[in-house]
Amino acid sequence: MDPPALRRAEWGQAGGASRAEAAADAVAELAARVAPGTRLGTKEELRSRCGVSVGTFNETLRLLQVRGVVTVQRGPGGGLFAAEQTPMTRLAHSVLALDASPGDVAQALRIRNALEPLLWQDALWHASPADIKDLRVRLEAMAAAAAEGDAGEFVRANWRLHARVADITPNPLLCSLYVALLELVERHALEVRPQAGVPLARHIRDRWRLHAAMVDALDERDEETLLRLVAEHDTATAVGGE
Repeated sequence: MDPPALRRAEWGQAGGASRAEAAADAVAELAARVAPGTRLGTKEELRSRCGVSVGTFNETLRLLQVRGVVTVQRGPGGGLFAAEQTPMTRLAHSVLALDASPGDVAQALRIRNALEPLLWQDALWHASPADIKDLRVRLEAMAAAAAEGDAGEFVRANWRLHARVADITPNPLLCSLYVALLELVERHALEVRPQAGVPLARHIRDRWRLHAAMVDALDERDEETLLRLVAEHDTATAVGGE
């Protein structure tokens, strides 16, 4: 059975959604209209139909796999296939289906913050050298955005860092729920709100230093320092912030 064609109007960007997220939404819509196990196409076919770059579609594929939307099969006849919708996948979709009123976003941020210590503790004990290297690459993207004074890109780079931390946990329920909450907040809150009297540029630099220290604590397996920094991070995070 061939999947229905993508409709471009369904995957145009909305709000602050990135092109990778918009493409992921399009492929998710496609997967939702077919039976589990249906072949959606090769990676290159879907990338071309979404009209995004190779790098962007790699991020799209990561999002789809974290959400449990697709499975990937290699070799002849391989490609992306619609995944079975597990209870965890349905939970994540339920979060993303919220209407994202200010109250929804505030509650999503509150729950996300409550999950942060669990997420970072899992990362503390399960992060590999390759994971730490990837996190530092994302820190570099945050630093570049801070140097340019690009607050919006800084927030997006920050959320990519947090999503990568979520990839580390061996707990699929924690990962799915956290990423769904992260995406809900990201779609509807793309501003940085420094504390009163603090210049925006300084606030961004301070937030970068905090996240860099968190990754350093991960690398050093320093649980006490890490949890202190996570608590500081959650206290300073505001709706629309990072």
